[in-house]
Amino acid sequence: MRIGILGGTFDPIHLGHLRLAEEVGDDLMLESIYLIPALYPPHKEKRTVTSFPHRFAMTGLAACESPLFKASDMEGRREGLSYSIDTLREFHRIFESNLQLYFIMGLDAFLEIDTWREYRQLFSYAHFVVIQRPGLPSEKLEPFLLSLNVGYRKTGENGPFQMTTGYSVIYKRATLMEISSTDIRRRVAGGRSIRFLVPEAVRSYITDKGLYAGDESSR
Repeated sequence: MRIGILGGTFDPIHLGHLRLAEEVGDDLMLESIYLIPALYPPHKEKRTVTSFPHRFAMTGLAACESPLFKASDMEGRREGLSYSIDTLREFHRIFESNLQLYFIMGLDAFLEIDTWREYRQLFSYAHFVVIQRPGLPSEKLEPFLLSLNVGYRKTGENGPFQMTTGYSVIYKRATLMEISSTDIRRRVAGGRSIRFLVPEAVRSYITDKGLYAGDESSR
């Protein structure tokens, strides 16, 4: 079973997230991709995050955009900060032993993975699909992997990098959509349109619930 995981604060989830997930799922022939909002993201700047029920509801609406997507409240059911190592272990507990997990993340986030809890153990649970980011050349990936001292061998110019754990780090280029959750919150707070930045159902939910209107943290 080949399953992708795309986590985030999703405050709100937007079309950039969904397009990225769709492309990765198509390229790697994944059976499904779980969209997982974090309860309390440990690496986000301190600001007031929209309540988990609202963020999960928006994620669920967004997941309806593709049969590939599934929304999970896994991290919302745990207390405290949301750590990826706990999520990966839970997936392996839930699914059968032939599970192949693909953890999707940007190169910018991957270059900070050594600050994550039990980061070396992460490579024992999932493949990492590392997505290009503007201004960050792919050449940064291999020296960083070397610095992690986790053991790998390179199988091509840009990988994939085969880890000694049996998993791999895969660098991928994807359609870059200049959409950010921060900008969406600012637009809503300023009374501007967010149509075509988020799924229509998410836009309606934001409007109906009055989310982000007058949101000081987004200014």
